Formats: sequence, C-alpha cells, structure tokens
Amino acid sequence: MINALRIVTLVLFGMLPAFFALVWTGSAATRLEDHDEARAAEPAVATASAANEQYCTGDLKKVLRRVLQSCGLLTSGAVRGCQPADAMTVATMTGDDFNALFRPMKGRGGIIQFTKSETSLDANAVKLVDSVFADQRGASYFFVVSRASTDGSTETNRELSKGRAEAVMTHLKQKFDDPNLEKEVGLLWLGEEFAQLSDEFCSWKRSRSDEECKPEDLNRSAFIAWIDCTL
Repeated sequence: MINALRIVTLVLFGMLPAFFALVWTGSAATRLEDHDEARAAEPAVATASAANEQYCTGDLKKVLRRVLQSCGLLTSGAVRGCQPADAMTVATMTGDDFNALFRPMKGRGGIIQFTKSETSLDANAVKLVDSVFADQRGASYFFVVSRASTDGSTETNRELSKGRAEAVMTHLKQKFDDPNLEKEVGLLWLGEEFAQLSDEFCSWKRSRSDEECKPEDLNRSAFIAWIDCTL
C-alpha cells in the first residue's frame, strides 16, 4: 500500500513540470492575443523622420502650433496669416531666436527674393517655389515667412511683406492641384519689425543666388520650407 502511494506521488510530481509549462504557454498565448488586440485598437501614429528628430525642438513645435491656431492655417477665406504684431505674440521670442529655429532646414528650404517695392515672383522665384513645394516628403505644413527691408515706412513694409507671402500662396494655388493647400500653408508676414535675416542666410538656396547678397536684398524676401514635425 505504501509502495503504491509512493509510486502515485512520484508520478504526480513528474507531471508537474509539464503541467506548469502548459499553463505558462497558454497564459503567454493569451497575453499575446490581448497585446495584438490592443495594438489593433490603437490609432495610427505617424512615424517621425530623421529630419523631424533633428530639428523639431520644443520651441519650433510651440511656434508651429501657435501659427496653426492663430494665423489661419486651418481656415479658408481671404484673410489668412499673421502680421508683424501677431507674429511677435505667436513666436514669444526674440527675432534672432526665431530665425535660429529654421537654421537646421537649410538644405530643405529656400529664400524667394523680390525686387525693391515689389511683390511679384520672377521666373527664378517661381522655379524655386515649385522645387521646394514639390519636395514634400510626407511633411504636413509648409511655412511662408515673408519680410521687407528697412527702406520705406513701417506700414508700407507691412503691406509689402504681406503681398509677398500672398504672392507665394497665389502661385501655389495656380500651380498645384492640392485640395489640402489651405490646411498646409502657413503665412507669416513680418515687415521690417521682427526677425530680420542676417547675411548668414546668404548661403541658403536663393532665387537670386547669382546676385550680390546684402541684408537689405535678403530681407526683401519670403522664406519657404516644409516642416515635418509631429505635433
């Protein structure tokens, strides 16, 4: 009797490893199924590109978000964009700090230059706008940041920079059949009052790269670039 009980006990102990392995396997399979179901239920999340990791700082995202909310990026109609006083509020930083946000985009952006007191795009400007806009690479937002030199009155320069930003937007509407254009393009016109460009930016892609680059020429311009930050 004792021997029979001992045999039964040994058999039971021998079965324990197989039993626990079976339980663990079943539990792991259940956890895997639950994980797969949870992953399937999650909303799709955009994957940041290498460029996104390099230049999408907290400050740039903050400016982008404020432009999106305050400067008409998500609204349609005749009135879109931010003028100088609005842009200062949106940026909440010095002009130099604002310009520094865009330094990492040197290889991606361009500077559209204009003739003194004019707002129309010349042939080289059109070519550069088309080239930069076509290079979207999955980005969501296209910035147009226009300026004026310090020649003339403050009010005149506000109007000039506004006209330059709108000239880029008008061309994009005419050139590209993009139904999302109103939701993609953010306009900031800075006049002469905020974030003037230094000659550091002469080395960027410019529509008049064959001409001498002086600060007054550089600031009769519109900076353009796709920004592929994930907000």
